[in-house]
Amino acid sequence: MSTDKVSVHGSWASRWVFIFAATGSAVGLGSIWKFPYMVGVYGGGAFVLMFLACIALIGIPVMLAETLIGRRARQSPANALKVLALEAGHSGKWSWGAFAGMITALLILSFYSVVGGWSLDYIIDMGRGDFQGATADQVGAYFGNVIADPWRITLWHTVFMLLSAVVIAKGVVAGLERSLRIMMPLLFVMVLVLLGYSMTTGHFMEGVHFMFDFHPEKVLDGLLPAMGHAFFSLSVGVGSIMIYGAYMTKEASLSGTVVGVALLDTFVSLVAGLALFPIVFAGGLNPSEGPGLMFVSLPFAFGNVLFGQLMGVVFFVLVAIAAWSSAISLLEPMVAYLVERTKISRAWVTFWLAFTCWSVGLGTVFSFNIWKEAKFFVNDGGVFHLYQWGAAGGLDFFGVIDFFTSRIMLPLGGLCFVLFAGWVMGREAVRDELSIRSPALFALSLFLMRYVAPIGILVVFAAQLWK
Repeated sequence: MSTDKVSVHGSWASRWVFIFAATGSAVGLGSIWKFPYMVGVYGGGAFVLMFLACIALIGIPVMLAETLIGRRARQSPANALKVLALEAGHSGKWSWGAFAGMITALLILSFYSVVGGWSLDYIIDMGRGDFQGATADQVGAYFGNVIADPWRITLWHTVFMLLSAVVIAKGVVAGLERSLRIMMPLLFVMVLVLLGYSMTTGHFMEGVHFMFDFHPEKVLDGLLPAMGHAFFSLSVGVGSIMIYGAYMTKEASLSGTVVGVALLDTFVSLVAGLALFPIVFAGGLNPSEGPGLMFVSLPFAFGNVLFGQLMGVVFFVLVAIAAWSSAISLLEPMVAYLVERTKISRAWVTFWLAFTCWSVGLGTVFSFNIWKEAKFFVNDGGVFHLYQWGAAGGLDFFGVIDFFTSRIMLPLGGLCFVLFAGWVMGREAVRDELSIRSPALFALSLFLMRYVAPIGILVVFAAQLWK
């Protein structure tokens, strides 16, 4: 039987607004920052192939599961799983999985805001011409000085968090919808402008070969990171897509829309790589720089190529918009949950949650300066230490949050949601939400959600823990 539930938060005006919203959630630092540097680190074409396979076989089924759960219940993730589980005659404790996902989203936002703040800082730095004619060592030292100043990055962390909170506090229509109608078209235009510019560098084909030349011996090296990044890139496993699905109109084609969002996100990731690697090669730099690619290699490259100052500003505006659109989707699930469960206004809920994330984010800020000697999970000659000051190995606070969220909680959250949609909701409820006319396509969708995605997540997750 079809559901006629209505979200208390409002709904998207059209299918295209949902596509903009979901794509905005998916296209963020994962696509613009993390994907290019992971391609560089994990072997170019081999990683790209594993990433595309994980998107198709795991990412899309999980995104489909999240969206149909959200639209079916029209509530925040935790309440959605509880209501639908009880309707299907199962335990309401499934909501705990969604609640853990919403906590994960807030943890991700805590460091996302810091990196987003760096991009805001670099818009000004690039516009001033701070990197024009600079050497690679000078650019590296510049970034080192930026992150070594806790006051400076706290300021930009605060600005970025406030920008995200303002959008959320205004609600679905006045905040989310209006902002995304502007941000997403602008993001796509900037990506294409940057791609067009990279074609003029004389190194475009070098970038193409680096991204798509396949080296079989590197496949296994990239498999585990590819699955984690597929979750991170599509913004699944934390309930962001689920709450956006709760605002989706019943008339919209759910399966077609989800596939469209996944394709758009993948397209932006690939185009970002094609746009950035030729610029890196034009600057004579190593594409395997790692996380420093965006804030060290690219500023140097922009500072030493024709029209680099202008294109550098365009790039960091693009990064800021992508991070902003994703940040608001990380905050929305818990805001929606607390608005449903309490009588506190949306504005106050948003303020206190944003403040909490900002406070946790200070741990990431300090990881690069006053707490940089604080290391966790240290293996000191076979002796394990949970915490040790000044250790050579281990993870800093930022590393712990990043590893815990992207490598553990995101896959577990995705597993929870896809198992819930595939096995708990019931075949007819899933059929009603998907509205797929072809029996074969419906059977394929259910098979992917029930078997392929869960088994894939478990196998890769187990291999990661073993490693």
